[in-house]
Amino acid sequence: MPLQKEGRREIALTMDGTERFRYDDRSLAWSPDSRKLATVKVRETEERRIPLIESSPDYRKQPVLQWRNYAKPGDVLPICLPVLFDVVGQKQIPLETALYENQYALYLTGWRSDSRAFTFEFNQRGHQRYIVGEVSATDGSIRHLVDEQSPTFIYYNNNFRYDLNDGKELLWISERDGWRHLYLVDGSNGQIKQQITKGKWVVRRVDFVDETNRIVYFTASGFNRKEDPYNLHYCRIRLDGTDFVDMTPEAGNHHVTFSADRRYFTDVYSRPDLPPISLLKRAEDASVVLELQHCDVSELQAAGWLMPEVFCAKGRDGKTDIWGNIYRPMHFDPSRSYPVVEMIYAGPHDSHVVKDFQPFHHLISRLTELGFIVVSIDGMGTANRSKAFHDVCWKNLKDAGFPDRIAWIKAAGKKYRYMDLERVGIYGWSAGGQNAMGALLFHNDFYKVAVSFCGCHDNRMDKIWWNEQWMGYPVDSSYVASSNVDNAYRLKGKLLLINGELDDNVDPASTLQVISALMKAGKNFDQLYLPGKTHNLGGDFEIHKMQDFFVKHLLKQEPPEWE
Repeated sequence: MPLQKEGRREIALTMDGTERFRYDDRSLAWSPDSRKLATVKVRETEERRIPLIESSPDYRKQPVLQWRNYAKPGDVLPICLPVLFDVVGQKQIPLETALYENQYALYLTGWRSDSRAFTFEFNQRGHQRYIVGEVSATDGSIRHLVDEQSPTFIYYNNNFRYDLNDGKELLWISERDGWRHLYLVDGSNGQIKQQITKGKWVVRRVDFVDETNRIVYFTASGFNRKEDPYNLHYCRIRLDGTDFVDMTPEAGNHHVTFSADRRYFTDVYSRPDLPPISLLKRAEDASVVLELQHCDVSELQAAGWLMPEVFCAKGRDGKTDIWGNIYRPMHFDPSRSYPVVEMIYAGPHDSHVVKDFQPFHHLISRLTELGFIVVSIDGMGTANRSKAFHDVCWKNLKDAGFPDRIAWIKAAGKKYRYMDLERVGIYGWSAGGQNAMGALLFHNDFYKVAVSFCGCHDNRMDKIWWNEQWMGYPVDSSYVASSNVDNAYRLKGKLLLINGELDDNVDPASTLQVISALMKAGKNFDQLYLPGKTHNLGGDFEIHKMQDFFVKHLLKQEPPEWE
């Protein structure tokens, strides 16, 4: 395997495949001239499985045991190694692959159109090295076209690669200068020919590459110092780094859609404090052809609805701007005192505060109308700012940007005295559930009440791909330091833990283990374990329980009876 058909004969190109170290026929890639064949050889391993007990199935009385494949940090992973065959010569061309043994993933990315080579991408275990390799079809030698290395992590989820002129050049996205930017790489030697974009801002996503005119179109944020640095703008630039154009200069978060011939595009932009404005623009010079629509919210405002406030304050270092939103109740009375509830999600894979106009949020709006001021904030450790801003999360997920969040809320409370900072609550889902409980472990002098939904309370118990990305490999003491389980004894304040028995995103045992630790530490808490529920918590029952918990412990009122 694989086999070459020669007339009526089939000729084996290899005889060394085994059940546990096999050639992958699903990855077979023929060279365009049909003379060579590339694939990967896979060293298999048995993946961990987690048990889920469906306690109350609709179709039978007795519980049902379910199993899910679920690799966790530190687990042994399969190994994929590139392989090259000379089909005409009926032989395997040996490749030197020892460097790629310690891997999280390796996969083939295709042949050059002239059949001179094929390429692969390699993500080293621990996500601190990422390679784009090119294998010569002549002698099997491997050249590295890209070799990203970092003392913390490679943000590989946001990688971008585009091969120009059959691989003679590559477009590549990198944070090597401390900000996420585009680079032009020489395909003959892997050297940087040109840093295409540069500055203290970030490329967010490449949309289109015009090879003929050598122009790249992309979204970016942070280059306009007068507005929220997370606002998306649609831009273009030549591959030599000249003629940068912000095609959407209006202050706001932009979403564009091009016509089929790319001569025109619609630009819809808004902010939490600016209703959407829709424009038709000419692509050639980004000029406005006409305004299509301007959203009118006067009736909402007449009914008492208040626009959210985009608020900025300095973070833990007294220098870095931290951005977030403040949501107030309808019929807000500044002479009253309002408890504050933070909606948190500090997952480092993105930034999370809403940047578009959103007049109603099914959770925030309910809480504000109960008498809370709700805030959402992107602290350090989240993405879409500088590499240094992002790196705060490295081996330190318990940080969750809390020093920045607390500084931000205190700055808001200093400006708005009706925000009662003696009554601050917090809630979140998944990684946000870990964060919400962590607030009562590591910052319980500030946060007093927390509701944690389906939290990954120990990063050793959660899925491998997310947790090793930020906490690293091998598993070390940093996992202990960030564990809500190992730090459960620190709990102060009122805590409600909610999770579902069929959660196959975050192992339900993660919440049960933190409950066990709380019990051993003699801590008082509330728990809601939901039969039949998965990771998608947000139903009326559990949301009602969260609302009641905040009403009781922050408003100091007994919630009304349910009807």
